[in-house]
Amino acid sequence: MTETAGRQGLDLSALSVGQRAEEVRRITPNALVFYTHASGDLNPLHLPELDGDGDGNPEGICPPAFLASLISSVVGQRLPGPGSRERAWRFETGEPVCIGDEVAIRVHLIAKHKDYVTLSASVDGPDGPALSAELDVVPPGQSRHFGPYDLPDLMVQRHRHFERLLTACSDIAPAVTAVVCPQSEDALAGALAAADRELITPILVGDPDAIAEAAHAAGRSLEGIRIEAAPDAQSAAALACKLVADGQAQSLMKGHLHTDTLLRAVLNRSHGLRTERRLSHVFVMDVPTHDKLLLVTDAAVNIAPDLQAKADITQNAIDLARALGVALPKAGILSAVETINPALPSTLDAAALSKMADRGQITGGLVDGPLAMDNAVDLEAARVKGLTGAVAGRADILVAPNLEAGNMLAKELTFVARAESAGVVLGAAAPVILTSRADSEFSRLMSCAVAALHAQWLKTGQPAPALCHPATEAAQ
Repeated sequence: MTETAGRQGLDLSALSVGQRAEEVRRITPNALVFYTHASGDLNPLHLPELDGDGDGNPEGICPPAFLASLISSVVGQRLPGPGSRERAWRFETGEPVCIGDEVAIRVHLIAKHKDYVTLSASVDGPDGPALSAELDVVPPGQSRHFGPYDLPDLMVQRHRHFERLLTACSDIAPAVTAVVCPQSEDALAGALAAADRELITPILVGDPDAIAEAAHAAGRSLEGIRIEAAPDAQSAAALACKLVADGQAQSLMKGHLHTDTLLRAVLNRSHGLRTERRLSHVFVMDVPTHDKLLLVTDAAVNIAPDLQAKADITQNAIDLARALGVALPKAGILSAVETINPALPSTLDAAALSKMADRGQITGGLVDGPLAMDNAVDLEAARVKGLTGAVAGRADILVAPNLEAGNMLAKELTFVARAESAGVVLGAAAPVILTSRADSEFSRLMSCAVAALHAQWLKTGQPAPALCHPATEAAQ
């Protein structure tokens, strides 16, 4: 008996009784997402993370049609291969197969006819045969080879890393959050949505009448929510900072006021939350095509940071990554190239930051640079460039050379790569949640979740559960 391999379609003359093909696969949640969309069967019981009432299929048992599609994939790729056509099926179901199980798909040519062949096939799971089948297949009229790029790529747009962050928040108390000037419908709705998810306990700071009008417009009740009156934005920002300084709140949230007004209050030496650390903004990004969270900094506060500012920016991001469960964050200092060039100042800063980390001036993570974007996040790109070390190709944090580069990078990931983002300002005595009207509701929720986990880390030193994706750990 011979083993048929590759993606070569075999015509009838190349087929004989006894030929076999076999593949081993692990059933992933994404595979069932693809099946659901392709089949039109939108039954959420096939997706265990969507089954919240306990009445369905928490084990993620695969439907028989999905298992049959695994056999079709071996028929269509291996035996007889590309160009073949199935014309009759006979099958029986067996033991259940669940998400996460490893299965063996076996196809055996048992009869050859004038213009078709008969195959015996099975899908075997950890508990025995899951599907046994016999099918008649018309092979291709002539042999044809398919290369690795003949099929289009597919992407599942799910934000699984943020889902794990939300799960981590379920184990901590909501962060008491002073919401500054929630006097527009969108600003108030964002805070109340986060409160509904028990991510924050809001204290609304601003004009009570304007807040009440915003609540009416949003169709929301303010019953049971603490409101602190302030006549204007400056007073509201100052009062919110005082609530944090007095221990009545753990974080700040921007409402309907200018970011500059809020940050001036945070930095005020008499009543603010200033520390020795420079303020910086971090986008926490869940990119559907990437196997772990990416932190992009600074994209919103520091326009053209000098070396010392970049050291604080890097340290703030490392601290946040640790709070989010990354045990040893890897910070890639970005430039246009990965070699030091005196004509390109960002490469000199990157080299200095790397050495500062070596000398203990930046702690809690690994720092390397300069790195170009490709070899910061892609292991193969790093290998081609001959880059070694723990950061190249594996960066958790991307430190941009200036605000323009950081902002463009974050916006490109959001609007081109379909990332969701959460944004916080760090370096003060408490995290500051920055939202805008352009943010999706999910993005607002995640900003609150990130701030809550960071506030928890500041208070207790306890990070979120480890968030490293298994594929990332394997690569490392």
